[in-house]
Amino acid sequence: MPDRATPEVDAYLAALPDDRRAALAALRATILAHLPAGYVESMTWGMPTYEVPLAVYPDTYNRKPLPLCAFASKKAHMALYLMCVPAGDAEQAFRDAYRAQVGKDPDMGRSCLRFRTLEAVPLDLVGTVLAAEPLDAYVARERAVRAGA
Repeated sequence: MPDRATPEVDAYLAALPDDRRAALAALRATILAHLPAGYVESMTWGMPTYEVPLAVYPDTYNRKPLPLCAFASKKAHMALYLMCVPAGDAEQAFRDAYRAQVGKDPDMGRSCLRFRTLEAVPLDLVGTVLAAEPLDAYVARERAVRAGA
């Protein structure tokens, strides 16, 4: 596991049933392998989260670190939260790429991809999306949105 892995996330995964642990560990490995420099792994909101440290960007609306993505094991499914896929053209591009790779529409909310097995998550697409979000550009986009630009 890359050096940005944290013991809190290790413990979260260890507490899961075997099938979910395997799926989410593979997802975590993909995230860590593609995560641009500067983001950190933490346990925020009760789930593994990959975020901009407050030392880098403290002016968030809720005074919590700005999340890039997160994942969780829910009662009826697992979820990948891609806050870096904003509504509009970027979301549609993600949906189209997902459909092309998986062969069906994603089970998605606004930024939440719900899935029951790892086969429903195109890990290469997830890696590509995350690698395309350098920390400075992500923070600049957030600042522009908050400024009303």
